[in-house]
Amino acid sequence: MVKRYNRLLAAFYIASDSLLACVSLVLAYLIRFETGLFPITKGLPPFAQYVNLLPFVAILVPFAYYMQGLYRLRRGRSRVDDFFAVFVGSILAVLLGLGSTLYVGTYFATEAARTRGAYEVSQIGWALFLGLNVLFTYSSRELVRQALERRWRAGIGLKRILIAGAGDLGRAVADKILEHRELGCQVVGFVDDRADQDHLGHRGLPLLGTLAEAAEIAQREQVDHLYIALPLEEHVKMLQVVDAASRECIELKVVPDLLQFIALRARLEDLDGVPIISLNDVPLQGFNAALKRTIDIVLSATALLVLGIPMGILALLVRFTSPGPVFYKQERMGLDGMAFNVYKFRSMFHDAEGATGPVFARDDDPRCTPFGRILRKLDLDELPQLWNVFRGDMSLVGPRPERPYFVEQFKQRFPQYMLRHKVRSGITGWAQVNGWRGNTSIEKRIEYDLYYVGNWSVGLDLKIMWLTLIRGFFKYAH
Repeated sequence: MVKRYNRLLAAFYIASDSLLACVSLVLAYLIRFETGLFPITKGLPPFAQYVNLLPFVAILVPFAYYMQGLYRLRRGRSRVDDFFAVFVGSILAVLLGLGSTLYVGTYFATEAARTRGAYEVSQIGWALFLGLNVLFTYSSRELVRQALERRWRAGIGLKRILIAGAGDLGRAVADKILEHRELGCQVVGFVDDRADQDHLGHRGLPLLGTLAEAAEIAQREQVDHLYIALPLEEHVKMLQVVDAASRECIELKVVPDLLQFIALRARLEDLDGVPIISLNDVPLQGFNAALKRTIDIVLSATALLVLGIPMGILALLVRFTSPGPVFYKQERMGLDGMAFNVYKFRSMFHDAEGATGPVFARDDDPRCTPFGRILRKLDLDELPQLWNVFRGDMSLVGPRPERPYFVEQFKQRFPQYMLRHKVRSGITGWAQVNGWRGNTSIEKRIEYDLYYVGNWSVGLDLKIMWLTLIRGFFKYAH
């Protein structure tokens, strides 16, 4: 029933996205050519020219959204994630549409048609279409979200969940579900072989029976999902539960008891028919890695050109406000554990660590120069790292790089620490925009960095860059 419901909702989204894309294109034409807000320099194209594009746009936008994963429905997706997925998907649709219309107009149109511009779409029109489409699509999804959340709060349409295993792993699953009511899930209870002695489960959730009774209980309680969360030593029992429950119309989910080993997402591989679980798999590989690198090169080169003169002025101020070099060069560890030199504007007195050795800088660090305090407060000392990004040592977004001296300490204390180095280090990152920067909890920084590594997407990068600008603005405003 849940799968059918999800398919219907996905079909509704596809239909509404196609319709709203068509509405956006029509409104873009009217605003561009009928309101007088924009000068018409190349003549007034006929409305029929844009009408002919509606079937193309109706297919193009859902295709771009599909590429962004918008039809893989997840109840845990946040509003910010929804917005950036729609935003990036709409940009992709515009780029594909712009390229397609130019290609068709160049190679397939007749000479007369090219003269009339039959396949030409106004660039301002595309820009208006992008803004309108993002507004309409996100608004429609927000209305659906609010309607669903009202239903869930009223106890309607909840996914009923039964958890096999009332140990630490099963309780952790129950805790996560209870903490996220917005997922629209309801835990009906546990099944565990301890049910003979104790019928009180966890957080008021009952033990409904033994593992052998799991399939019968799931059918009686009208369960949608059965989460199997048994320890490794109960492997045989897990297979028995899977075998029994697979005969019922229940969606099975196995929670592997590998939490002490798995820090990133796992991926199922096939070795000539033999299933293999690849631990610590990351999405930032192949095409995704090339795409991220292309974005880094374009944005860092643009930033270096735009900020060239301001950075030159800052360099002169550093040079004349304290003796020593303008730039501070320090060895850091980046992608795959490779060392590189990171560049900053010098904010401390020359040879500040001569007596202390490597130590973390503090907000009120006495080693800072007067002008250096201003640089550090406004994060302007980090600007030369744009050169590191352009060279490929770093990325605009990623875990902050640490010095090899500290890496050696951290990887002994935190076994998962080196997983941060599966991606390029960044100027800003998920940990930083959530307040874990500088001399703060290493555990929290690792937690947020590993979330980023395991859940990378272009949308997440844009979200982090946006939050960096917004939170930086409010920090400086105060």
